[in-house]
Amino acid sequence: MGVPIVETKNLKKYFKVPKGLLHAVDDVSMVINQNETLGVVGESGCGKSTLGRVLLGLLEATSGEMLFNGESIFDGRGRKKTNIYSEMQMIFQDPFTSLNPRLSIRDLIAEPIIVRKIIKDPNQIRERVLELMDVVGLSRRYVNTYPHELDGGRRQRVGIARALALDPKFIVCDEPVSALDVSIQAQILNLIMDLQEKNGLAYMFITHNLCVVKHISTNIMVMYMGKVVEYSDKRQLFEKQLHPYSQALLAAIPIPEIQPNRERTILTGEVSNPINPKPGCRFAPRCKHVTEKCTARDIPLIEVETGRKVACTLYM
Repeated sequence: MGVPIVETKNLKKYFKVPKGLLHAVDDVSMVINQNETLGVVGESGCGKSTLGRVLLGLLEATSGEMLFNGESIFDGRGRKKTNIYSEMQMIFQDPFTSLNPRLSIRDLIAEPIIVRKIIKDPNQIRERVLELMDVVGLSRRYVNTYPHELDGGRRQRVGIARALALDPKFIVCDEPVSALDVSIQAQILNLIMDLQEKNGLAYMFITHNLCVVKHISTNIMVMYMGKVVEYSDKRQLFEKQLHPYSQALLAAIPIPEIQPNRERTILTGEVSNPINPKPGCRFAPRCKHVTEKCTARDIPLIEVETGRKVACTLYM
């Protein structure tokens, strides 16, 4: 068991919309330890990216608690809160739109250092920028270039260098390789994993690609319509999925060889409405195992094995 870096308790994020409250993140409890990666998977709109932004303070939580190194960050004020958030960073999905096109690579990497006033001497800032470029495998000859002059892989390395500039302990990776070619994806994933091993970083890795999450994650959290439906280490999840949604999700992974007898899971039914949702399992309208128990009340996430949790009446 590692040292907990990030912990949430009953974390919720609701958005006010004309028809009521949209439950984007609903009652999420989790732990991410030092030198571990929590993969967060689920279809578009399940709340993955919203959860990451709430953790980093980019969105204000509706309710719940978040601890960073055992200290509540939602109660922080002023300088104390700023210092906590400087230890948490984000690698964005699109390496082009996340970078200011008017700034050179040197200025982009130096920006967080200057804003946080970590280093004040211009010469030391310049040396720190070059050092970060070396760390992420970006040639120093690009120091005076601009984002539009680089390919996607190099732009993403700039984004990673910016995330590392303040020596964070926790990084949210929001689909950091989805916009890249497959060969470049492997390079960036290996870089992310090498940095974790070297610096003991904790990651939340948000992705649609289940092959990627299997490669990089320590534990995996499956989300559906703002709810956590399954939480497990990656070995257990890929060997056997407990929740029907997890089973359907992994059955959709493409495989390189033809298997005519491979079992397919085809989901039918309507997707439930995340605005003012009714009590019960939100996957119930699409689940072949649905019973009256599934819609009578909200289904809690319960531990069925050591370190393995699922929210399903099949295990209650």
